[in-house]
Amino acid sequence: MSAESAAGDFQPNVTIASMSSVLFFDPSCLRPYDTRTLRQEATGGTEACVTRIADALGAFVMQHNRTEAYGPYLPPGKVAGIEHVVLARDSRALPRVRELYPNAKVYLWVHDRIYPGSKRGRRLASTAQDLRELAVTVICVSDTQRHGVEATLVKIGVHDRVHALTIYNPVADDLVPDGSGFDERKLVFFSSPNKGLAFSLDAFRALRRRMPDLRLQVGNPGYKTRNWAAVEGVEYLGPQPQDRIHKEVRSALCTFFPNFVIPETFGLVFAESKAVGTPVLTCDCGAAAEIVGDPQQVLPVTFAQRAYETTFHSFSPSWRSGPARLADQLGLFDAYVERIRAWRSGGRPAAGPDPRFHLTVVANRWRAMLGLP
Repeated sequence: MSAESAAGDFQPNVTIASMSSVLFFDPSCLRPYDTRTLRQEATGGTEACVTRIADALGAFVMQHNRTEAYGPYLPPGKVAGIEHVVLARDSRALPRVRELYPNAKVYLWVHDRIYPGSKRGRRLASTAQDLRELAVTVICVSDTQRHGVEATLVKIGVHDRVHALTIYNPVADDLVPDGSGFDERKLVFFSSPNKGLAFSLDAFRALRRRMPDLRLQVGNPGYKTRNWAAVEGVEYLGPQPQDRIHKEVRSALCTFFPNFVIPETFGLVFAESKAVGTPVLTCDCGAAAEIVGDPQQVLPVTFAQRAYETTFHSFSPSWRSGPARLADQLGLFDAYVERIRAWRSGGRPAAGPDPRFHLTVVANRWRAMLGLP
């Protein structure tokens, strides 16, 4: 279902007595999710964050495509006593939120990159009147993302009534190193494949030419799946629940994520990898430097790398093997080779939980913003 249909089709068909004054509404998720989903199935980052925060606050959650209730996870409808509505992702659902909850304070929790002139910036601009009339508070997941959002609010002329703030995404407090060892031959990539997987596979080919014992495990959160060409040393695990992902990340030399194709606005892959004690090797793009917080784990993106990816972005991984070999000969992947070699030779950086992202800390930020005890 498209965001357009999701924002316009849900109907107020249920009236429920409220045990909380806070409601989260997701108008564009691909399928319903709840606490069970987070534990048992592959789950996207936004869905995981909504679930963790809503559960921590004891809040209600509604999704446009949910048809049956599961505890506080409800089909769309009216709930008595709601004072705060947090709309996830898409501001185009603001008219419906106002229709259902005309007296509630409204917040927009954005997870995507928004800047003036971008597709999502234009989408936000299309709802400028609603943003202004509701005096919406926009919640961003990093300072990096917030700067683009604030510039967009200025561009569309609502910054005098609409303000943005940063609250980081949460990581479970009990996600910590367990003292187990790691395999210096193992790298992992766990993210949506459109976030630079093709480039990562090309870089891995270059790594494996120098270090033929390396292997790469690839998983994803369950959307944008497709069949990928076989690459020597690569194992495709497909969609996996978070416990399985964390188990694999714990035992890896690093999370290998040289993504600059779709810049991360937060990057749970960074925060959760750190939490279990596994460093990340990624690009200085989006919020990576802000969230990773260690220059050893963030490499610059070169002009040559961007030009290469722009040229071959539409090629399938199997058709990219030839250009990737030539790019390797020209030194395009040398920085990754040098860093992995150094980490295998005793220079692997330390990693651990970051208190900025602890669920208890983040939930308290939400409570303070909402004025909850």
